[in-house]
Amino acid sequence: MKKGKGLFKNLGSVIIIAMIIGIIVGAIMGDSAGIFRPIGDLFVQLIRMVVIPLVAVSIISGAASLGNGKSAGKIGISTFAFYLGTTAIAVILGLIAGEIFKPGVGISVDSINSMFSNEYVDQGALPTFWETLIGIVPANPIKAIVDGNILQILFFSLFLGFGISSLKEERKAYLVNFLDALNDALIFIILKIMYIAPIGVFALMADATGTFGFSILVLVLKLFIVYVVVLIIHTFGIYALALKFFSKISPLHFFKKIYKVQAVALSTSSSMATLGVNMETCEEELGVSKETASFVLPLGATINMDGNAIYYALAACFFAQLFGVPLGMPQYIAIIITATIGSIGQAGVPGPSLLVVAVLLAANIPVLGLPLLFGVDRLFDMLRTAVNVTGDATCAVIVDKFKD
Repeated sequence: MKKGKGLFKNLGSVIIIAMIIGIIVGAIMGDSAGIFRPIGDLFVQLIRMVVIPLVAVSIISGAASLGNGKSAGKIGISTFAFYLGTTAIAVILGLIAGEIFKPGVGISVDSINSMFSNEYVDQGALPTFWETLIGIVPANPIKAIVDGNILQILFFSLFLGFGISSLKEERKAYLVNFLDALNDALIFIILKIMYIAPIGVFALMADATGTFGFSILVLVLKLFIVYVVVLIIHTFGIYALALKFFSKISPLHFFKKIYKVQAVALSTSSSMATLGVNMETCEEELGVSKETASFVLPLGATINMDGNAIYYALAACFFAQLFGVPLGMPQYIAIIITATIGSIGQAGVPGPSLLVVAVLLAANIPVLGLPLLFGVDRLFDMLRTAVNVTGDATCAVIVDKFKD
């Protein structure tokens, strides 16, 4: 077992090297680097194969283990408070940076109007409170699992876990032991898949670098640079401060251990695909209890999207400045509320986020220019996913301190 753990630890360095080689190959080959896409897709598909059962089993096991304890309510409230609070901070940081550095100023609208499209105008409506609430409750839990509806799976799994926690000790112990064994088996599969991660990461990075479009990136280069700066501040500033004041682990130790999780997130652009590695790292290298990791991390992979929140705020500032739309306090409040609440429930999978449409519409900002960002969204997506999973792990470490 120790040999396996050593190999797992070394994978982090190998993945980083594979990423760098992939970027170089993609830059040299350009569009033809797309030949590596099937290999990268196969790697991601293998991980996704395990994600849905892993989320369901982990949440049920975690809720069953915590549900009858005195700290269950404290853990649940602190987890949701952390995710919601850091997301709100992320939006505010994005807005402040957007107003200070003005990434949308200096771009000629006439030079890029050929990229404009009305395709997204009707896709920004947020569901009402009751629609959201009803949508979370599955009419058929089995169908939710088959469809991969993560929020519905979370809802049912939490209730089932709390139901198991209410059973008599003998019956509860039998089910919890079974779930723990099943969870270990799923983690085993994830770790075996991770042995081919360097190959998959190389393929994903070569494809992304070769095909996302450097010419478009040049147009939004200032936005990209500002975005990277804000992500760094949020990751190594907000998260580091939270760890320093609310956990038993030093920020330096945390970031030394979490880099392999960030590397997988960068390459896959999926919080869900990174979940197994994140759980393993938190439990084995950061000392987070299995009960806490099983509850906090799957939840975070679904509802914790700080990187996305920063993206929405900066995108709003970018397009407001591009189209000369003045932003006042009502618009800022609308952006903060829409981005914060809307981020909860965003699927932890790669792809352009249409929630940015809702954020723009909430502040009366034109959405015509969205193809300009969606053309390079993969690059933004890689970075925001790395921040998202770092936030998940930070929350797990902090919440675990207050478990007892």
